[in-house]
Amino acid sequence: MSSLLRATFITLALLSAAGCTSKPVLNPHSELPAGTQVSEEKMKQVIVNALQKREWTVQRLSPQLVQAEITVRGQYHAEIDIHYTRSSYAITYRDSRDLGYKDGKIHRNYNRWVNNLDNDIMAGLRSNGVSGEAGSAAQLFEQTGTSK
Repeated sequence: MSSLLRATFITLALLSAAGCTSKPVLNPHSELPAGTQVSEEKMKQVIVNALQKREWTVQRLSPQLVQAEITVRGQYHAEIDIHYTRSSYAITYRDSRDLGYKDGKIHRNYNRWVNNLDNDIMAGLRSNGVSGEAGSAAQLFEQTGTSK
């Protein structure tokens, strides 16, 4: 095989690998440590603070549900639902634009945004007296590549 043909194949392989940015949608579900609870109002406030910190826009606040959206660089848009109780919360994908969502897969940046949000919510809960790690789905995803 000529070196030009070999270089062409290698270049095509590298470009194909670089284009693979879709990952399974991350839907973290986090439980507080056993016996630990916060008020629903405190849980809602921690979630809203984390959303604001990460520049998500709160669309709707209702008991046990926060809906939010983010638009990055005026183009990439994602919408999520955050269901919460006194002892848990779950971030779930609702909709998106220009993030290549198809068959349960989405651009990896969406997962990064959601993982950062999950980490900020847990940090907010810890700063409000919740101790220990809750074993979030995001951590499970990082370890295994799958979610709960």
